[in-house]
Amino acid sequence: MSINLVMPLRDHLERQVQSRTGRRIRNLAIELNPERVILRGQASSYYLKQLAQHGIQECLPDLSLENSIVVERALAHFSDRS
Repeated sequence: MSINLVMPLRDHLERQVQSRTGRRIRNLAIELNPERVILRGQASSYYLKQLAQHGIQECLPDLSLENSIVVERALAHFSDRS
């Protein structure tokens, strides 16, 4: 993928994920390859992980997606105190 296309696409995907999840994915990173998208970060629930995945699939429905977001229950306790 051309660098000229990757940066705006990555920014768009990050905004999409943050919007779908209410900015609750920590350390969000999106890696774009010609054959797939890799989604990384930490979430407090599997529901948030799934929302992030759907945000990517909405934008790129035909591209393979690897969802490597880690669900950490400790984040759920931290988020509840906010």
